[in-house]
Amino acid sequence: MALSTAFTTLFGVRHPIALAPMGGSAGGALTAAVSRGGGLGLLGAGNGDRDWMARELPIVAQGTEKPWGVGFQSWAIDGDAIERALEYGPRAVMLSFGDPSPFTERIRQAGATLILQVTDLEEARQAVDLGADVIVAQGTESGGHGARRGRSTLPFVPIVVDLAAPVPVLAAGGIADGRGVAAALALGAAGALIGTRFQATAETLLAPSIAAAIVAGRGQDTERSSILDIARGSRWPAKYPARTLGHPYLDHWRGREAELAADPDARQAYQDGVVRGDLPPLPVWAGEAVDLITDLPPAADLVATLARQAEDALARAGRH
Repeated sequence: MALSTAFTTLFGVRHPIALAPMGGSAGGALTAAVSRGGGLGLLGAGNGDRDWMARELPIVAQGTEKPWGVGFQSWAIDGDAIERALEYGPRAVMLSFGDPSPFTERIRQAGATLILQVTDLEEARQAVDLGADVIVAQGTESGGHGARRGRSTLPFVPIVVDLAAPVPVLAAGGIADGRGVAAALALGAAGALIGTRFQATAETLLAPSIAAAIVAGRGQDTERSSILDIARGSRWPAKYPARTLGHPYLDHWRGREAELAADPDARQAYQDGVVRGDLPPLPVWAGEAVDLITDLPPAADLVATLARQAEDALARAGRH
């Protein structure tokens, strides 16, 4: 049973699966591998760091002839980052977290498909008004940054599907196997944008110790908080806290975010702990479905596995 949707038709890809453009893990090799596997790889260009993009963009551009794209954090970039990415001919540009409106027209002018991720209904309405070609509805189960006052994937996706129709919607958050992809399709989505599961692959940019922590992680150990952003001196907007695995600073400062933000010695102690090796250099961003991750396969193989699992799940559902 082929899983043909508006998303697969739009991009000419085999499977309704997209790689979440995760900063720090979705580099050129992972992006290219997902696209070669029949999904849509999206490079995690994040804040548009010039050196990072100069290294990773050629890897994906030369690594696949299949459609691929690049993702940015709207709050953290300027137009120059978009221009540098467009030079490599991505099929799509995805914008998340913040106001995408300063960048949408340039993306359209370049002929790239505009993908906008939304975390609440206000953002969803804006994405429709801006003429997004694809909308990603991110539920609060997702790893990494997301809405402080969002909704879980199950109720959020069909609301966005109805609001955005006929624009294709991808479901994101808490999807780590083919059953989750099948559930997204059952909710009316045209596919799934998957993050944490693709962090645990052979091509991830993550350090082996962090990938191993994801494989060993449990959903009940994840927590959405701004504490680690404050401790690291990150400029992430407060409306987008991050879901991570456990961390000593979460335990010590839980419920005392304002106190941490006002205490430069505590923030310096975090940096000192990283230098000494007492604290991990980065938070381990992971979603609630992390329990389903048990191995580190090649990403192209994983795309095929997810699609096969989704087909099987839908076939079983059709027999009941």
